[in-house]
Amino acid sequence: MKTQTTQEQPVELPLRLDSDPQPVPGCALCDNVAMERDRAKANGDASGVSDCHVRMRRHQEGTH
Repeated sequence: MKTQTTQEQPVELPLRLDSDPQPVPGCALCDNVAMERDRAKANGDASGVSDCHVRMRRHQEGTH
């Protein structure tokens, strides 16, 4: 039995270049999340921006 002493080849993940989800016109929740996302971007809070993207996409899939 031969023991492997090196790592396997790395897994390559696709680069997502999706644009930011856009608020639906006239939806207060979409507008609120978009404003929160803009504040997070202005403060350099990448995690907050990502959280807003998730919230916006989930809201739009469930409501719009």
